Amino acid sequence: KGRLAILQIHSRKVKLADEVDLEVIAQKTAGFSGADLANAVNEAALLAVRKGRAEVTNIDLDEAVDRLIGGLEKKNRVINPEEKKIVAYHEVGHALVAALTPGSEPVHKISIIPRGLAALGYTQQRPTEDRYLMSRDELLAKIDVLLGGRVAEQITFGSITTGASNDLMRATDIARAIIVEYGMGETLGLATYPRQRNPVFLQTDQSGIGGKDYSNETAALIDQETKQILDQRNLHVTELLKDSQQILVQISEKLLEKEVLFEKEFMDMVNA
Repeated sequence: KGRLAILQIHSRKVKLADEVDLEVIAQKTAGFSGADLANAVNEAALLAVRKGRAEVTNIDLDEAVDRLIGGLEKKNRVINPEEKKIVAYHEVGHALVAALTPGSEPVHKISIIPRGLAALGYTQQRPTEDRYLMSRDELLAKIDVLLGGRVAEQITFGSITTGASNDLMRATDIARAIIVEYGMGETLGLATYPRQRNPVFLQTDQSGIGGKDYSNETAALIDQETKQILDQRNLHVTELLKDSQQILVQISEKLLEKEVLFEKEFMDMVNA
């Protein structure tokens, strides 16, 4: 509500198209400061002017937010067709698992346009509300979505790439946190060893567990349960995507054609 109010104040200075829904922009800007939101509105206005439009559209605001989050689009970065196809299936794997998982945040946008220094593509989910608590099932669902890209590569091409490295790091961090921090695992039971950090599901960059306060034997058991959680979720996601492989192919081919898919078009294809 606070972000929406700030956006409404700053957007008074610009002419918005009738289609613009500032509530959607507020939902996808969790963590933005007031200055960030002001910059997003100003950037959107500049984009509209550059494209010869008399009013700011949803596309302008969406692009402005993406620039602040991920950097500029790198359309001049040359990617060979085979790699582009892998990126498309990888991103649709994330999005499709999210769409098929009850309670998961809705997919707002899928893109295979390179952005910033390293991103070859990305799947953007739109939180419907700010969250401060999560259940074990919700944490497992987050692991499922993270594994979706790698599994989509595996079942489509029969091999995997290095593109899932960050996904795997984040999935492993969540699985470990379930056991070590949140008392939701079997190895430690109610015993926890929390880190002095924000909840893992509110972060975008996790870098693993810090120093440990337990024995090497316990550490080995934690490693074993972490692997068990990841293996179980990987099996679940594989079955999920194999059952929906035709939809995976259709959406991936459409993404290759258009490079960007938004929520409505994506969900129409999922529900077709």
